[in-house]
Amino acid sequence: MSNRKSELETLRADLKARLAKYEAHQHREGGALEKDSEEQAVQTQNDEVVDSLETETRRELAQIERALERLANGRGGECERCGNEIDPRRLQVLPYTTLCVECAEQ
Repeated sequence: MSNRKSELETLRADLKARLAKYEAHQHREGGALEKDSEEQAVQTQNDEVVDSLETETRRELAQIERALERLANGRGGECERCGNEIDPRRLQVLPYTTLCVECAEQ
């Protein structure tokens, strides 16, 4: 179980670093928009992509935080919905999952 916790903590650190990069991009820490309107269009498109990536990263981070919380409470291997044990193979593939296969498919 501690191996899973370590993996989740590593994933959490990676996601937080990724979020910092996305936020830096959104705050134009690399500089203002280009003066050329075509370049501005490309940069604006990039902003939309970064927004989507940031949203997805925040969702994944929330899942990891939830899984770590459940591990700390001694319920990390138990399905959040039905209470059955989550298959260890599923936890290897998706260490942040809190649902067994059956409940996730519903």
